[in-house]
Amino acid sequence: SIATSTGNVDATHSINKLNVTLGGRAVGRLQSPPTHIMQAISTLNAPAAIGPYSQAIVAGDFVFASGQISIDPATGAFVPGGIAEQTRQALTNAAAVLQAAGTSLANVVKTTVYLASMDDFAAMNAVYAEFFSKPYPARSAVAVKALPKGALVEVEVIAAK
Repeated sequence: SIATSTGNVDATHSINKLNVTLGGRAVGRLQSPPTHIMQAISTLNAPAAIGPYSQAIVAGDFVFASGQISIDPATGAFVPGGIAEQTRQALTNAAAVLQAAGTSLANVVKTTVYLASMDDFAAMNAVYAEFFSKPYPARSAVAVKALPKGALVEVEVIAAK
């Protein structure tokens, strides 16, 4: 029993349901959250995680992808070139992760773009526009002090399943 301002509440738990009674009378049933609400996604078609995180997590009807930098998964090295080439590879990597999760860039609802220099915004934006069409996903783009492994750009995405 749990004492409340309206009296005592008795709760009994059976399997995944919580039966709630008030004064001996049933007043509700609460469902426990599912035990497997998150599914990790991993693909060899994008760079492996370089820390204790997943390439992406499926939760409900959404895929939350970790930020992707411009490492070519075939070589393990940065693609040659500047911001345009790095943006293209980062988005290609993001697309591969989404494909492994059963969705695509067409279902992206939000992106976050991290730039090592805001001077690269226009060049990044031109390549970014090649990968998305109307209605464009919501987006934040910010300059940061540094990115992993010295990357010029990192892109993370959230997509509907």
